[in-house]
Amino acid sequence: MSRHLQVRPGAYRDSVSLMQVSQRVGAQPGVLAALVAMATELNLDLLVGMGFTAPGGGASANDMLVAVEAVDDDALRAALGQVDAILAERPEATGDVTGAPAPRTIRAAAAGATLALISTPGRHAAADAFEALDAGLDVVVFSDNVPLAHEIALKQVAARTGRLVMGPDCGTAVVAGVGLGFANVVRPGPVGVVAASGTGAQQLMCLLDAAGVGVSHCLGVGGRDLSEQVGGASTLAALDLLATDAATERVVVVSKPPAAQTAASVRARAAALGVPVDFALLGPEQPTLTDAAERVVRALDLPWLEPRAWPALGRREPRVGALRGLFAGGTLCDEAMLIASARLGSVRSNIPLQPGWRLPDDLRSDGHLMIDFGDDRLTQGRPHPMIDNSLRAQRLVEEGSDPACGVVLFDVVLGHGAHPDPAAELGPAVRKAREAAAADGRDLAVVVALVGTAADPQGLVRQAEALQSEGASVHLSNAAAARVAVDLVEG
Repeated sequence: MSRHLQVRPGAYRDSVSLMQVSQRVGAQPGVLAALVAMATELNLDLLVGMGFTAPGGGASANDMLVAVEAVDDDALRAALGQVDAILAERPEATGDVTGAPAPRTIRAAAAGATLALISTPGRHAAADAFEALDAGLDVVVFSDNVPLAHEIALKQVAARTGRLVMGPDCGTAVVAGVGLGFANVVRPGPVGVVAASGTGAQQLMCLLDAAGVGVSHCLGVGGRDLSEQVGGASTLAALDLLATDAATERVVVVSKPPAAQTAASVRARAAALGVPVDFALLGPEQPTLTDAAERVVRALDLPWLEPRAWPALGRREPRVGALRGLFAGGTLCDEAMLIASARLGSVRSNIPLQPGWRLPDDLRSDGHLMIDFGDDRLTQGRPHPMIDNSLRAQRLVEEGSDPACGVVLFDVVLGHGAHPDPAAELGPAVRKAREAAAADGRDLAVVVALVGTAADPQGLVRQAEALQSEGASVHLSNAAAARVAVDLVEG
């Protein structure tokens, strides 16, 4: 066996392109493992987990790691040559339909535009967003890891200039039928969505789509917008915009658990809006995302059918052990924790419902736990888990080997921007986890919340059937999936 570790100072590449390098090199003959990534704290931990010694000399997040393990020296040399060859590839030059070169600044691109999409590293995103606001554009800030102070300042400027800031960390938006960020293929219709949650908005829109209800716009406002500090600045602005939109007949506000005073301000604005407003503000004894979708459908005088499910093949008997949730969507994780904790008690997490339930830095616990792998700390220098399933797949197999684990619950989110075939990565991990448990005399239950529509490019039914074939129970409602998982734990 041969190994190589190299630190390349200042060789910055974005996390998605480096993930693709790692995957291509890892697929080479004789390569056992490959990691090509920026030297963030998380990636250094992954490096150590691969059996390498972390580099000395103060490697920083601006330095590139190249770590390869191969069966012999020849395979290692070939893999390293492949790394250099892939990194040397240059994307095709871009420009407009006339052949003119692409603009290199926000202001140069603003002519004739009404909306700017910012997807630069979080520490730089505010500067680009300020430039877009100054050019008279509304702004979608897809970037995460944006400092809170920058978000507040951006939204103050937007309020003064009559513009809308969607984000930061606006993972999902639909503007006049055009999906931005992670976006499912949903039909057009009369419902406008204001979302302080990306995956929460996706779940709601997918459930509406399955019931035959379409969306006019989905204005994502960022997960912190309904916090006490931000005060719902973009939510209030988005409500005002939708109230004047001819295509919008009804509005739904979606959020992970909000600050109480901010939620009260939003409800007060909604009451005076002039169009009906429904709420899915997650919290104890509040409606789930599925409840909110049902209420909207019934308000439009349409029939509601329970979201489809693909039950696990074989037995559905209770399992002895803890519930472990491995989520790509923070709001889906929140919703599952609310359902589970109401019946099971403490559920520890990196995004805990209560301060005393916070997981340690190693994200381990003997009891019930749920991890949001899309949390900012876990996406520094790495693609979002809706793009890269490797961390969750690895943890899924580890949970299968843990005698304390009885049920695993995770989400799979489809749509544009997401992984092209998540079941191809997560399905084998389900099988390996169940095999590991069986070797220990346990029958591990796996429950999946599948968020998507029939028109999504990954193929909704194909994804569901592939996961079911590996032993998982699959549900289009995240709330239903969480309840099934809790039922299996409680017995």
